[in-house]
Amino acid sequence: MTVVLNDLFDYDGLKIYQDDSKFKFSLDSILLAEFVELKHNDKTIVDFCTGNAPVPMILSTKCNSQIYGFEIQDSIYELAKMSVKKNKLEDRIHIVHANLSDSLEYLLPESVDVVTCNPPYFKYHGNKSLINEDQEKAIARHEITMDLDGLLTSAKYILKNKGTFYLVHRCERLEEIMESFHKYGFRIKKLQFIYAGFDKDAIMVLIKATKNGNVGSLKVCKPIDILKCKTYKGIFEEGD
Repeated sequence: MTVVLNDLFDYDGLKIYQDDSKFKFSLDSILLAEFVELKHNDKTIVDFCTGNAPVPMILSTKCNSQIYGFEIQDSIYELAKMSVKKNKLEDRIHIVHANLSDSLEYLLPESVDVVTCNPPYFKYHGNKSLINEDQEKAIARHEITMDLDGLLTSAKYILKNKGTFYLVHRCERLEEIMESFHKYGFRIKKLQFIYAGFDKDAIMVLIKATKNGNVGSLKVCKPIDILKCKTYKGIFEEGD
């Protein structure tokens, strides 16, 4: 592992430790953190599949909430811990070395206000020849240690009634995601499509959903072309 210390984009001087050869945070995580709408009374936030903790650290600039990041992979968990310590955020960000399915061992049922997740995007059908030979990259990209059902089950257990769930994912899985949200009692409230050029298909979708939310009032936001963005900080405030 080749550990490097980088700026966390342009977020108030935040620094982040990364594995230069294997694992770096992505634009997806920045956009997810920017998409989150926090209320003044949101006391507890959970970020599943936290990686090296970009989402918790960005959210820490927007609120005074207690933030928990769950990461199952040993070396990536260590990067997250190092990053939180480097930024002196140990009193607000708590990195948990566990899978999201174990979240109830660390949190009370229905005690969380907001859940976020930048999950593995690709399904895993048991054929190792079709995934990356590097185990860390394979787990980060494929649903090997968790899947959509497991994610929504865990989110449902820990979220308060009317709590909010934010997800970033690939557009081609949107129909499946919408069906799963309905299955587990979530109502989608907001969709944001992201493009890398409006002459091409959307590259990702950001989703806001509410646990046991009311039917209706779905907002589909104005699309955003990331190639035209000078900065991603505050991107959705500018786009709305």
